[in-house]
Amino acid sequence: MSTGVIIALIVIVAVVVAVAAVLAVRARGSAHGGPGLKRRFGPEYDRAVARHDGDVKAAERELGGLVERHGGLKERPLEPAERERFEARWAAAQERFVDSPREAVAEADRILADAAGARGYPDGGRYDEQVAALAVHHADHVQGYRHVHHVTRFHEDGGARGGEAPGTEDLRAAMVEARALLDDLIGEGHHRAPTTRPAEDRQTAGRHEGRSGFHLPGLHRHQTKQG
Repeated sequence: MSTGVIIALIVIVAVVVAVAAVLAVRARGSAHGGPGLKRRFGPEYDRAVARHDGDVKAAERELGGLVERHGGLKERPLEPAERERFEARWAAAQERFVDSPREAVAEADRILADAAGARGYPDGGRYDEQVAALAVHHADHVQGYRHVHHVTRFHEDGGARGGEAPGTEDLRAAMVEARALLDDLIGEGHHRAPTTRPAEDRQTAGRHEGRSGFHLPGLHRHQTKQG
């Protein structure tokens, strides 16, 4: 075989290998990006796009990175006694809300951090990593954690970051959002579907709102005061 033929074969093989590598990378990207990421992250996908000023590719790179880092996390099941303790802590915080909304929301922030840590997520001392991992596995409800954390930090910092102080209604909304994530974390480990639930399921959920904490009974403007 002549030298020219050998060189030609080497070039052909190199081209085939390069093309195969490109196709593999694209296949991997398509598996984790686009519609797949949008289905997985739901509202988190839209928030990521907004954070990147509408740059979908940048948002998908960010979300894809989260999946790479946290997608393999296996949640540790909670013992019944653990679930009961978190339920009791939440009930106490909810009762406290009537007289001390700020302290109640701060406790909700701590409860979520502790519940996530108990399930095997990064501990609450690493909030950014913890919330990033939760975004991968509990995308529908992680915003509630951000909400209570944000208003808690605002009061802890004395408003140093600027902006208007959260009012009672904002604190109440934070508690309501936060409870949805707690339900996911202390449940049997089955995540809520990211898509809209059928009407029958929503009606069933509505019948349980008072028990699960989505409704804060007796919470009216004339009954509450800032803590």
